[in-house]
Amino acid sequence: MKLYNSLTQRLENFIPQIEKEVTLYVCGITPYDTTHLGHAFLYMQFDALVRYFSHKGYKTNYTQNITDIDDDLLKRAKRDGRDWKELGDFWTEKFITDLKNLNIQMPTHYVKATGSIEKIIEMTKILVEKGFAYEVNGNVYFEISKFQPYGRLSGFSRDQMLQIAKERGGRVDDMNKRDPLDFILWLKSEPDEPSWDSPWSKGRPGWHIECSAMVNEFLGESIDIHGGGRDLIFPHHESEIAQSESYTGKAPYVGTWMHAAMVMYQGEKMSKSLGNMVMVSDLLKTYSPNTIRYMLLSHQYRKPWEFNYEEMEEAQRQVEEVEARFKKETEGTDARVGLEEFEKAMEDDFNTPRALAILAETKDINTASQMFSIFGFTTN
Repeated sequence: MKLYNSLTQRLENFIPQIEKEVTLYVCGITPYDTTHLGHAFLYMQFDALVRYFSHKGYKTNYTQNITDIDDDLLKRAKRDGRDWKELGDFWTEKFITDLKNLNIQMPTHYVKATGSIEKIIEMTKILVEKGFAYEVNGNVYFEISKFQPYGRLSGFSRDQMLQIAKERGGRVDDMNKRDPLDFILWLKSEPDEPSWDSPWSKGRPGWHIECSAMVNEFLGESIDIHGGGRDLIFPHHESEIAQSESYTGKAPYVGTWMHAAMVMYQGEKMSKSLGNMVMVSDLLKTYSPNTIRYMLLSHQYRKPWEFNYEEMEEAQRQVEEVEARFKKETEGTDARVGLEEFEKAMEDDFNTPRALAILAETKDINTASQMFSIFGFTTN
């Protein structure tokens, strides 16, 4: 299988560290609002990838997190007058329900950041002891100048990094920092914020260290694939590499970085902040889970695309056509050739649109049914 590695910016042969086993981590949601189609696209792609690995005889140890302590969640809880934990639990359950309604399998480990506080503190202590991090006024910062490759994943200039960090909660104007791009590992909590005891302050973890801790705790020091939306490349994944490799002293932290493209709607990226969201729960009132799955997988994971309802109608037509074929007699083409072509498409940087086209063309009912199942479609 060839997969595009965002770090090297080229297609590479995918070779897991352990034969027939894959370690996979995908960044999960911050649970303060509902599930839109952009979320569904990301998790659908990795659901299909795990299913394909299973088809090829691979065991996948798949961890996905919930960022259940975060600036955005705390702001929303304060705005709505709700307990931050209750708010997070509410939207996490909504998210899980949406995924299950789309027949997306739960990962091997589905974990909350707040469940890894002990690991986060341990990692932060080691980073301070090694000289990669420093404490000021109860806050602990990672010092990017101590990690020479910082910026290699994104390829951004310093000015670009500063601008994006400013937009994404990087606190670039924090006067405690030695460099505006240094990032928070541990943040002293305000009196009305949740907090945990630590050697530096009663505080809470920074965003980036949460994922590094959960990867280390549930998957190990290095993993085969790390996934997420393209918008997480900087600062989140860039910072994960820096702190994880500094903590373990081993590189690479990740063998293959897979980043899914953004889903557009009404001319802009679909997002909570812009409010231009198409909700999974709303689509399910009109379309079947198979139709939504077909529409999402008709887009290759790396290519940005814009949602429209005409595409949903076409996906529904395609799904109904395939499903109707299962009720007919086998038409008797070379089943082996059809499956080989399907696998060839899937192993060419996970080209799901091409694989779906092969499924649509396959006349052998048993082979088409097998492809249908590999993709995670349900049959009546």
